[in-house]
Amino acid sequence: MNSAKERLVNGIVKENPTFVLMLGMCPTLAVTTSAINGLGMGLTTMVVLALSNVFISLLRNIIPDKVRIPAFIVIIASFVTMVELLLQGFIPFLYDALGIYIPLIVVNCIILGRAEAYAYKNPVIPSLFDGIGMGLGFSVALTCIGAVRELLGAGEIFGVHIMPESYVPVSIFIMAPGAFFVLAALTAIQNKVKIAGERKGKDMSKIQSGCNSDCMNCSDSGCTRRLYDEKAGEGDKK
Repeated sequence: MNSAKERLVNGIVKENPTFVLMLGMCPTLAVTTSAINGLGMGLTTMVVLALSNVFISLLRNIIPDKVRIPAFIVIIASFVTMVELLLQGFIPFLYDALGIYIPLIVVNCIILGRAEAYAYKNPVIPSLFDGIGMGLGFSVALTCIGAVRELLGAGEIFGVHIMPESYVPVSIFIMAPGAFFVLAALTAIQNKVKIAGERKGKDMSKIQSGCNSDCMNCSDSGCTRRLYDEKAGEGDKK
């Protein structure tokens, strides 16, 4: 499952970070007051995710296993700083809209999760497309949530007025509770599609875990082997 197409489909559909894995909920709920904010946050995260995956994959044989998490954070923080400065210099309106959530990308569990689960164990090219796929999935999810909230809460999408003049905006959708309502509704729609597929005889039961194996049904995954090796090493030292 390492081809470019498979990694892209995996991130957008099978393991969508928002609708399937339920990761990165903080920016998902906070910045999606409009479609443009959701798209901007998603693409910003995608750039950081793809570049971080590439560098972590390149250095995977150099980074000691015991300090891999601090090393991941240093690499991710470097790219976040670069992206933040570029947004501040060239897209100031988006920089102002996203605010504190740009530096918080450093500790976004999607990026750390892909570094630990995939980039640290796989070659550069698959890791690059894994980052792009996950980033695109995150972007699609945030844009959809932002579009629905903006449409219902302001009658607009991407700042363009869509609803008729007689429409009265439901302002709660551009407030904090609206994020929960829209996320729940879109997740329910996804689950309905999954159930409908199962009724038609399609195998849609395995929602994967974020690595290149299915942890729900896996008894010998790479993470399991590593944990076993670590315990065995501790036993040898004793």
